[in-house]
Order: sequence, then structure tokens, then C-alpha cells
Amino acid sequence: MIPMKEDTILQIEGLSMVFGGLRAIDNVDLYIKRGEICALIGPNGAGKTTIFNCITGVYKPTEGTIAIRNRDGTPEYIHGLKPHVINKKGLARTFQNIRLFSNMTVLENVMIGRHNSLTAGVFRSIFRDAATRQEEERVIEESYQILRKLNLHEFVNERACNLPYGAQRRLEIARALATDPFLLLLDEPVAGMNPQETKELEETIHLIREEGHLTILLIEHDMSLVMNVSERIYVLDYGRLIAEGSPGEIKSNPEVIKAYLGEA
Repeated sequence: MIPMKEDTILQIEGLSMVFGGLRAIDNVDLYIKRGEICALIGPNGAGKTTIFNCITGVYKPTEGTIAIRNRDGTPEYIHGLKPHVINKKGLARTFQNIRLFSNMTVLENVMIGRHNSLTAGVFRSIFRDAATRQEEERVIEESYQILRKLNLHEFVNERACNLPYGAQRRLEIARALATDPFLLLLDEPVAGMNPQETKELEETIHLIREEGHLTILLIEHDMSLVMNVSERIYVLDYGRLIAEGSPGEIKSNPEVIKAYLGEA
């Protein structure tokens, strides 16, 4: 039995990642509770995205363990698994740089995210029997409902590359939601957004947490967003965890102010 703290959905212990002689992550512990919105902050190069890459299988950690409490409540280790396997277990992410299929429609981008739910094999897909057509109709309807939730349904048949920047960011989240995750990792979701777009995404984050019963872990440099949406915050500096606490505790932590937030 994997020892996990009560009500913890993601547990990282002793995580280290070494590239050549560089220790990008150094013995980090993170505990994310079910249903919370938690932020991971720190200066550029602190190791935040490296941690995301370890969680989602892009990197195999040099040391340490990463465990989740899966859909039936059973703890299991996921470090070292392939990204598509981790995604099927209920973890989804977005990226710093938008990675949409630019020449496909908004609906098609979300439908791609539903591929894990498809059961039709090659033979049924070629001959398109009744069951396959019903499955395709189900995926279209489910994808459309996700677009409605994120207020993107008006762009349903528009090519992704033609969307405003803020809408493209929300579309990436929609595609991640299409994989039906219980844990969503957002990597700088408001990067490049104007204040109005940032406010809209802040509301979206609260909405998808409440309606989708999701747990959310985000990386973000916009401290206004972080303080407004997060219940707990972890702070990294040079690959080491230097603080953890509520937004109020983090704002007043002298070590965090020195390393990242700066003097008032």
C-alpha cells in the first residue's frame, strides 16, 4: 500500500531532476489536496515547468516519487510512466506556448481530446457501422458542451488560428478538459493576456473547478491571478522549495519577498 496523506490527490516526495551536472529540481515535496486550487510560483528558471514535466511523464525523475489517488481512491505511483498513460489515468495539462491544431476547427480541437473515450477499432472506423456513428455523435455533443462551458461555442466552426489570443488560451483548456481529468495542470494560463482576458480566465478557473469537481495546480507569474484563485501556494527558487502556505502567508514571507515578490 502506498502511504498517502489523507485527502491528498497528488503527492510528490523527494523529487529531484538532474540534467548533466545541473540539479534543476532538488528534493521537492508537494501535497495537493482533492478539490483545491494550488499554485506553484517562483522566478524564471526555478524549475516549475520541470516539475510539471515530471508529473505528466515528459521527464522521468532522477530521484523521488510521484503518486496519485486514482478515480476509485486507490493510490498509485505514476513517475516514469508515458505521458499518454498518465493522461488516461486522469491528469491533463496545458503548456506555456499554445499548442493548438491551428488549421483545424475549434470543435475538432476539442474532439481530439476525447480520443481516449473512443472504443471503435480500425475495422469499425473504416466501415462506419451504426455504433461508430453513434459514438461520433456523442463525441461531437460532449465537445460542444465543453465549448459552451468555456464560452467558446460561438467559434465552433472557426479555425483555431483565427481566434483572439485569450480565446485560444481557453480553447487549450477546453481540449485538456475533453480528456475528462480529475487533476488539471495549467502552465502560465494567462501569459500574454490583457487585463480583461485575465479576468475572464480567472472566472473560468473557478467555474471549471466547481462544475467539474476538479483539482487544479497552476504555474503563473501574474501574482494578482495567483492570489485571487489559489488556496495554497508553493514557492520554488533554484529548484528548491522555500515556502508553502496561504496567499496571505506567502505575501508576508520574508524569504519569498527577497527571492521573488520584491520589496513594496
